[in-house]
Parts: sequence; C-alpha cells; structure tokens
Amino acid sequence: MRMFSTLLSLLLSAVCLVRSGAQYSSDQCNWRGSGLTHESHSRDVEQVYLRCGEGSLEWLYPTGAIIVNLRPNMDPSGRASSNLHACLRPRADSSGASVYVERAGRLRLLLSQEEQAAGRVRCFWLQEGALFVEAAAHRDIGRRVTAFQYELVSAGDVVRVVKGSMQSIEEYNDEEQATVVVSCSRVYRQKRRVFLFAGGRGYGRWTGRMKIPRECGMQMGQGAWQEEEFLFTGAVRLGEAWLGCAPRYKDFLQVYQASLKAGSNPCHIE
Repeated sequence: MRMFSTLLSLLLSAVCLVRSGAQYSSDQCNWRGSGLTHESHSRDVEQVYLRCGEGSLEWLYPTGAIIVNLRPNMDPSGRASSNLHACLRPRADSSGASVYVERAGRLRLLLSQEEQAAGRVRCFWLQEGALFVEAAAHRDIGRRVTAFQYELVSAGDVVRVVKGSMQSIEEYNDEEQATVVVSCSRVYRQKRRVFLFAGGRGYGRWTGRMKIPRECGMQMGQGAWQEEEFLFTGAVRLGEAWLGCAPRYKDFLQVYQASLKAGSNPCHIE
C-alpha cells in the first residue's frame, strides 16, 4: 500500500509538471508563455532569462507581470558586453501589456500599447536594467498577445558607410523618424545586405532604405537635399538601417582634408 501511495504521488507530480510545462516553452533565445498561470494571483511576477544575441518573446493572455533579463552570449565582464544596446520590435498584433526598463525598483516606459500597435522600434542600454512587462487590467479574458523581437547591438559597431543622395521620403507617419530611399554611388562598408547593387555604367548604383531621425529636418516633396551627396553612417537594427543626421559629402571632405594636412586623421578613405 505504501509503494502504491508513492507511485501515485510521483504520477501526480508528473501530471502537474506536464500541465505547467504546457503553459510555456523556452530556449536560450526565445520564450513563449501564458498569463493563465497567473490567473489566481494576478500580481505574480515571473523571471525570464534569455541568453542570446537575438530572439523573440510571446506572452499569451498577459496577466500580472514578467521580468525579462536579456544577457549576451559572451563574457559578461568583457568590454564589448558593457557597450551593448537591446532593440525591440513589437509584433503587429502585440497588445495587452506595456514594456518598461526596470532597475532598482524604478520603471521607465519603453513601449506603450499604442506604440506597439504602431510598430515602433525602441532601444535601450543593456546596463540600464531588465525589461518589466506589465499586463493591463482587463475584465474579460479575450485573446491578447504581447510579442516582440529583440536584438543586442554594439553601440560602437558602425555597419555601413556609403556615399549617395536621397531620392525620396517614403514614409513620415512616425513622430520620430522617416523612411528614406537612398541611391548610392559608393558603398565603403556594410555587414548586411541593406544596399543592393542596381547596375549601371562605371561603378553603378546601389539602392536601399533607411530610417532617419525627424530632427534632421527632412521634408516631404522636392527639396535641395535631392541634389546633394551625403556620407551616410549608421547601424542595422532588427534588419532595418538606422541613420544619424548625415553630413554633406563636400563638407566631410573639407574636414577630412584639413585633418590630413594637420596629421591628425587616423584613417584613410579612397
């Protein structure tokens, strides 16, 4: 009888493990869970650890909150890991929770529900802390999913240097940036295929799309900027090219040549 009780106890434990395991799945890069496990105590906070350069998170029926700890797949004491930023892109149907950066009990809003619906990409310095994903209060149990992709990028990793002109502003429905179509006469460096070769005589042309901050002052329609050549530098985040305000190429050349004469220029550009 005692052996039967022991076997029954083990069987019940196994069933409980299967039931709880069915609520989530996880590996080093991705996590998928359900807020239904928080239904009876909606203030529960679950810790999630992701140790990968990129991946995804999907939280079904968000209830309570989860803390997402993003860790690089490298020596955490190394200099490279201290310069990392994490970038998040919400899925088109992401809703039901807000995303904060949390450190020492303080929260900074990173992605509101409205920004998730608009597909905003947001980045933060990894040393700021963990992500605190807090579910909004709902009376019904409708199907909601909070989901996003993430990628860890080095703050000092410039992944492209190109010379070219801006052909058109394709989108300006974001309060912070626009999508610009760029035609390049020269690609000095790129790690990913952001700019594709379009053919042509001589060197040919390269084309690509980039995000540019609104503060750079670009306007829809025709402008003098279409007749200028610029030197573009920036980084690729979640497959999209992000740009800072680009200097005119002729202005860059003046500074570059002056530094050459002064012997203070550490690099050479052909």
